[in-house]
Amino acid sequence: LTEVYSSSPALGRYFRSAEVISFSNESSTVIYQLVFSVPPSPEGFMENSMNPDFIRNILRQNIYDED
Repeated sequence: LTEVYSSSPALGRYFRSAEVISFSNESSTVIYQLVFSVPPSPEGFMENSMNPDFIRNILRQNIYDED
């Protein structure tokens, strides 16, 4: 995750860290926390660039690009 988000053209400059919070071998589930540092920004930035769907889609795109 660190490599994916730190190299992202859209979010790389804001990305600070990724940490695994919980991991389950039984269900292959990982819960992680992403930390971004965002300076005061123009209206709409948080709603668009820091939108959870947008952040998930960056990870999805990286997975698709590897295939």
